[in-house]
Amino acid sequence: MKLKIILPVIILLCGMGIAWALIAIQPDPGQPEPSKTAPPVDVIRAVPQHITLNVHAQGIIMPRTEIDLVPEVTGRITRLHPAFVTGDTFIKGDILITIDPRDYDLAITNAEAQVAEAKHRLALEEAESEQAHHEWKTLGGKHSPTPLMLREPQLAEARAKLKAAKASLEQARLQRSRCDWRAPFTGKIRSRTVGQGQYVQSGNPVARLFATDTAEVRLPLSMDQLNYLEWPDYSDNRKSEQAGTDNRPRVFLTARLAGTQQIWEGRIVRIDNAVDETTGLIHAVAEIRYPQKNHDNQHQLLPGLFVNAHIEGRRLDNIFRLPREAVNANRQVLLIDEDERIHMQPIGILRIETDYVLVNEGLDANDLVVASAITSLREGIKVKFKLVEPVTKHQQDNTVSLSGIAKP
Repeated sequence: MKLKIILPVIILLCGMGIAWALIAIQPDPGQPEPSKTAPPVDVIRAVPQHITLNVHAQGIIMPRTEIDLVPEVTGRITRLHPAFVTGDTFIKGDILITIDPRDYDLAITNAEAQVAEAKHRLALEEAESEQAHHEWKTLGGKHSPTPLMLREPQLAEARAKLKAAKASLEQARLQRSRCDWRAPFTGKIRSRTVGQGQYVQSGNPVARLFATDTAEVRLPLSMDQLNYLEWPDYSDNRKSEQAGTDNRPRVFLTARLAGTQQIWEGRIVRIDNAVDETTGLIHAVAEIRYPQKNHDNQHQLLPGLFVNAHIEGRRLDNIFRLPREAVNANRQVLLIDEDERIHMQPIGILRIETDYVLVNEGLDANDLVVASAITSLREGIKVKFKLVEPVTKHQQDNTVSLSGIAKP
């Protein structure tokens, strides 16, 4: 019975003791909570730079000039140039094919005979016309003589026949000259369909040739990429070419040949005047001239070669290059103020590259930008930081040099 009375009292006393202990250890509400600090972060100093907005594209090399070799006369091939094989090189003016000229030599002989006959006929008519004038003056006619009496129509006919005979001779000589087909440019044989001794018809292609002095590549570009390029006035550009300058955008083509990275330099010479309806892209055409003597290890561009293109774009001042981790999804960066506290700063992005972001608004020179991607950082929080070297032009330039292509 005593146990039933004492046990509740003990439990009540224990509860009161616990409650008193909780009240006793509760912190004073008047004391401020100690400030929290974030983990150390890497910080870079914002450095304005001069940036060249390169544009990257890809394309396939094509010769600027490519034609079919089409004989203008009919006959049997009697001679082929030693370079008239697929892939071989010929020089401008070389006789690539020779067609049997005997029929055309005979035509020249016949035409020369017709010219001689026409000259003889004209000489007779001139003599007879002169005789008719003399007789008319001697007889002393009262009326003016008619053209027929003075043999003027016959004389005009003889002169016209001589002119026609000479034209036939020129035509025969022209046909004879077409028996020797001379190369109109220096180039290579892409393909051929005939051999020596084969009979060919005029108007039928016998080979396909392409010039090796200049190559072209069509580069698909988006509208945003076009905005990065400086397009000159091409009418003024013709004047600048005559003055020895060229202000068209430079382009550097790269491809791996013979186990090494090869580089070719050219110019953007034109852009299409229409947008591709399927892709929504517009094509810029780059032109690469040969030879390029400033590269000892350079191989010639081959038609059909797939290349990467780096087009030199507009050059802008006061642009900041930041790591991509420094910019959040809301296009903001974290700045550290004089009190070493975080400040959220909106920025204007000019272009997003593979590893970096180009910023043209929202930053000032020497701003301290958090380079670490730490999502727990909030406005006003105090941080400890370590200053690292910023990305400058000397470390990561966006321009292209002949010694190598910079990583975008």
